[in-house]
Amino acid sequence: MKEEQLNELLYQALETELGGVQIYEAAVRCAINEELKEEWEKYLEQTRNHVEIMQNVITELGLDPETETPGRKVVRHIGESLLQAIEMARTAGEPEAAQVVAAEAIVLAENKDHLNWHLIGEVAGKAKSKVAELLKEAHEKVEDEEDEHLYHTMGWARELWMESLGMKAVLPPPEEVKDVKTAIGAARAQNARSKMM
Repeated sequence: MKEEQLNELLYQALETELGGVQIYEAAVRCAINEELKEEWEKYLEQTRNHVEIMQNVITELGLDPETETPGRKVVRHIGESLLQAIEMARTAGEPEAAQVVAAEAIVLAENKDHLNWHLIGEVAGKAKSKVAELLKEAHEKVEDEEDEHLYHTMGWARELWMESLGMKAVLPPPEEVKDVKTAIGAARAQNARSKMM
């Protein structure tokens, strides 16, 4: 295991979660669908918890959660760009469009988050004892929530777009109704949407 690169992954994972809190806070302000707003508020609280989990992992490994790395700066820049996009949409005065932009921003952020946690799970299976134990415990606490954040919001973004196009939308989306937590489940839910209209 390349320790320096593992540390980079952990710092980027922490930065992704910190940015995720800000993105969810902005998205909640854009949510006009009450079910979606409740879901994003739940994800916001979970993401705040993920920040604490990552800070604890980093500290337990003897690292400083405040350490800056080039990769961490890039992750922060991307998160700030997503926040700017949400704010731009919100101030344009079209609430439905801002809600869609917020959903898209979450999907983009959650893709990075999902990758981070997948990699952390992979490392947990290969690392030495203390590192493996810490990462495995963190991964088990977070992985299902991250899957839900990504797949459910992808469904919301798709259905909000369908609605904005004047097409029949399934709200809440099938991913939400079927409580999807895998890529296969998300594909099945999307395929089943026509039966839900």
